Amino acid sequence: MQNKYSIKFGAVALAAAFLLAPVALSTAPVQAAKGDYGVDWSRYQGNTGVFGYAKDKFAIAQVGGYYNGYFVPQSTYATQVQYAIAQGKRAHTYIYAQFANNAEADQMLNYYLPKVQTPKGSIVALDVESGTSSTSAIIYAMGRIKAAGFTPILYSGDSFIKANINYEQVLQVFPNSLWIARYPDYQVRSTEDTEALPVIDGMAIAQFTSTYIAGGLDGNKDYLGVTDNGYSGTTTSPTGGTEVKPVTTTPAISAGQKANNTPKSDIKVDDTVKVNFSASKWATGENIPSWVKGQNYKIAQVSGTKLLLSGINSWIDRSNAEILSVTGTIATSGSTYTVQSGDTLSGIAATHGLTTATLAAYNGITNYNVIYTGQQLKFNGGTIATSRSYTIKYGDTLSGIASRLGVSTATLQSKNNIQNANLIYTGQTLNY
Repeated sequence: MQNKYSIKFGAVALAAAFLLAPVALSTAPVQAAKGDYGVDWSRYQGNTGVFGYAKDKFAIAQVGGYYNGYFVPQSTYATQVQYAIAQGKRAHTYIYAQFANNAEADQMLNYYLPKVQTPKGSIVALDVESGTSSTSAIIYAMGRIKAAGFTPILYSGDSFIKANINYEQVLQVFPNSLWIARYPDYQVRSTEDTEALPVIDGMAIAQFTSTYIAGGLDGNKDYLGVTDNGYSGTTTSPTGGTEVKPVTTTPAISAGQKANNTPKSDIKVDDTVKVNFSASKWATGENIPSWVKGQNYKIAQVSGTKLLLSGINSWIDRSNAEILSVTGTIATSGSTYTVQSGDTLSGIAATHGLTTATLAAYNGITNYNVIYTGQQLKFNGGTIATSRSYTIKYGDTLSGIASRLGVSTATLQSKNNIQNANLIYTGQTLNY
């Protein structure tokens, strides 16, 4: 696993009544995930994330890291959740967690739980592989995750957890809640065949390699079906690809489902697509190299059923592409945010998948360096419409422009601070 992070928060006490008896993990109605393969992501896998193979069914994305009072959120998190959902995969969450006591657990979870973009019931894992976290503090933190409506999982390396954590005590409260890293070697491994290695009782997920593909990627196997949690099953979308059904929704999930439910015939310039692992030929007839498959590209041009991929200037048939993002919609990690001590506008914007200028515009901020603790920032409802503009021509009316652009006159007035709809002028630029 890869970690990171920085910022400060206040602590909130939580009654520990849930520690008195074992707490069963939530069970999914369909245990389709037992034996499924998947990946985990940090910022090193980029905004879209990377799957290793067509067989992958889930991704666990890092929302951020905590270092005994300091935070570093992952700006890639929300869009990684979005792109996993867009591909019909089950998305889950993890926190790189370096904390020593209950107070630090509260700091960490007060900050990160509101940022979780995966559905209720989904995994929120604590990645504990360094530091001096106490077993009682780990159990306390897992109890808070459970109380928030998520499935608590403890990630650690096989040797670290045996040397530093009383994991048997963890399992007494949270049975079958371990996600264990155990690698036989660093050769590329596409399947888990390490059952001969020592296995910890209570292991729900095995991270069996950090070289799932050439170049490096963590590969995981779900032993018990725990990655079904938060999802009610898998169906085939009539318009898109395979569709997962989260039990609750978030802005990232909504953005992913919008892409998944967009017909391939509607793919347009600037949409983001993935080249399917099953694709074999370019539209021109040449073989598609293996390094292209599974990778993500923006569309530079559309010609009939052919799509020109940006960056590699190659034409592919749209049947060999899967839509990951519809132009103008990206995920953010919530509709509002309360500024904390140490925050910067640019840092908050990056965490929520926005530019600093966009976040400033949404909140009427003219000086990017002036924000204050306790200030409420809004993210325009959780999805961002890409900024577009129109230059007024002679003879235009605001209502006529609005009709052509598919927006209301009131929207144009609001976005452009126009008090009188009859007072516009030739050459004026309107944002919509």
